Amino acid sequence: MEKFKKRLVLLMLPACLAAPLAAAQGDRPAPLPEEEMRVERAAPANGNRLYVSDFAFHHMVDGRMHVLDGEAGRYLGMINTSFGGLTTVAPDGKAIYVATTYYSRLYRGQRADVVEIHDPETLALKAEIDIPPRRAQSATYRSLLTTSADGRFLYVQNATPATSVSIVDLAQRKFVAEVQTPGCWSIQTWAQGHRFSAICGDGTLLTVSLDDQGQPTTRERSAAFFDPDKDPIYIHPEVIGDDRYFVSYNGNLYKVTLNGDKPAFTPAWSLLDVKDRKEAWRPGGMQVMALHRKSGTLFVNMHDKGAEGSHKFPSKEIWAFDLASGKRTARIPSNQASSILASQGETPLLYALNVGKGEIEVRDIAKGYPLRRTIPRVGDTAVFMEVN
Repeated sequence: MEKFKKRLVLLMLPACLAAPLAAAQGDRPAPLPEEEMRVERAAPANGNRLYVSDFAFHHMVDGRMHVLDGEAGRYLGMINTSFGGLTTVAPDGKAIYVATTYYSRLYRGQRADVVEIHDPETLALKAEIDIPPRRAQSATYRSLLTTSADGRFLYVQNATPATSVSIVDLAQRKFVAEVQTPGCWSIQTWAQGHRFSAICGDGTLLTVSLDDQGQPTTRERSAAFFDPDKDPIYIHPEVIGDDRYFVSYNGNLYKVTLNGDKPAFTPAWSLLDVKDRKEAWRPGGMQVMALHRKSGTLFVNMHDKGAEGSHKFPSKEIWAFDLASGKRTARIPSNQASSILASQGETPLLYALNVGKGEIEVRDIAKGYPLRRTIPRVGDTAVFMEVN
């Protein structure tokens, strides 16, 4: 009898479990609709779309460009720039250019250098152009990858370590020429025609003119406009019209006008007064200056106790100068920024990038330069900013 009861319980157990299971199945919600994958198009640039180049120092084969809404502090997307990619944005804002390197074995093997063209609304790759495997594998600077004033040609700085410039025809999307620039570095484009200048090791400028096919036609060397042994300059320029401004390691500002038949040079003036010199204030950083063109205000990364070799030190303060009078108008606290940038639109902002933290402080370009927000941790080793 006892055995019979045990068998009855065992036979009934599945039936007991079946009822709640059936009820649970009957209460199950309908399947969710299938998701549709799509790419959201970015809103039109408003003058504060921020492009931040990330050198990714600890894994350099995987560099990136981070795209942000600088005014809202919102992350929009990312473009891979591979090994030490150089970046720039087209003058009309309708394309993003990346000159980069790929190796067949990631970090070794056959080298392939290319120019990539990306859509700024979707960040998608639109085209790829092969170039000679000689482009500079460097942290990106404004003068190492740039377009002609009309956007027809793209100029790519080469270093093997011999220096030259690759000319890419963007209309035909092909490499068309290589211009040798021995002893000269950086690319300073002219607003007239297809011309560029390079800063040479003896303090002169080499100016190269191109024809409509991108082939070099003339080469001219200027007189020296600075002493590279006593007062070397940063190659990062700030541009307003035909004028380019360069700051020296010792805090002198040089103006170079690229117009007419040949470059013109204005005598340098010092950013420092007597007290500043006693305290050894000097410029420092990577993207060391920023210019708000409408107000004619120049911003410079500055640190005290400067000395030989401190030219890459982050800033203790950001100094503002009125270009017309040459007078300092403000001393702005810095987040130890190495790179600064000014936007030019309806909402002008000053961006200050702390490379170590990846932190960007955003200030209004207005009286007192109030802090608007801090954007935390952008990339691994972000070093350069552009805005559109």
